[in-house]
Amino acid sequence: MVNYTNHDKSAAQRAEVVRLSDDDFNFICTFVYQSTGIVLNANKREMVYRRLTRIIRDRKLKSFSDYCALLKENSEQEKNYFINAITTNLTSFFREEHHFDYLTEHELPQLKKLKRVDSTGKNRLRIWSCASSTGEEPYSIAMTIFEALKQELNQWDAKILATDIDSNVLAKGKAGVYDFKRIEHLPLALKKMYFYQSNDGNQHYVKVHEKLQNLITFKLLNLLHSWPMKGPFDVIFCRNVIIYFDKKTQQELFSRFYELLTPGGLLFLGHSESLGHYQQYFECVGRTIFRKPK
Repeated sequence: MVNYTNHDKSAAQRAEVVRLSDDDFNFICTFVYQSTGIVLNANKREMVYRRLTRIIRDRKLKSFSDYCALLKENSEQEKNYFINAITTNLTSFFREEHHFDYLTEHELPQLKKLKRVDSTGKNRLRIWSCASSTGEEPYSIAMTIFEALKQELNQWDAKILATDIDSNVLAKGKAGVYDFKRIEHLPLALKKMYFYQSNDGNQHYVKVHEKLQNLITFKLLNLLHSWPMKGPFDVIFCRNVIIYFDKKTQQELFSRFYELLTPGGLLFLGHSESLGHYQQYFECVGRTIFRKPK
């Protein structure tokens, strides 16, 4: 458990509102870890305080201790509210662009040559975005597929699974409505092809085209729990997620990803992440791009 002897400068100021004791913070850290596998360190104390005080006020509770007692009642609904509040969701369209370049220049051309025809008589393509947040990642994958395959797409049975532990961000991703600022950096051709003005006439918001949405299935999933999908997947995106887990959980997830990948399948990690000891089971083919041996 984390032991604190020095409180930050703002502690005295916020104590008048709601005090987060060491015991309560330690309970929250344990609860987060047991529920999600995410490890919260001392430097996350301010974040925890800021995000959970909103819930405490909404619930008209008097203290963090009262809120911890509420969590101990094991209400699934309250647990979901907690997870939604505590998880971090930073994302953007075509974040870490070299991953999408690799799909376009190497992986999709290679899959074209394989011509793996499934029961539909089409070439099979399965991609999993395992922490899809508000949807920018899976929609970026979908745009990459459309741009790379173009008129040939009707010859493909292409599907993207987008999962996240946070039901709020998942709903936003499924809706596919974004502030225009989120797509300002995209090439004009992509903006014209894959986005249109929201039906409410608000020029500040755009909606993704249905042809992108039709490729994607959004599902609520806790990575620590059992996975209902059988795979296999040609590509798994697990970017900027692993850093929140301890080494044991990371290795367990890498093992499960390995089993779900097709021989020769790709695993994409975030820019500051690595496979650790599991590196020996993959071939590194690019910056944070790993291939399962064929």
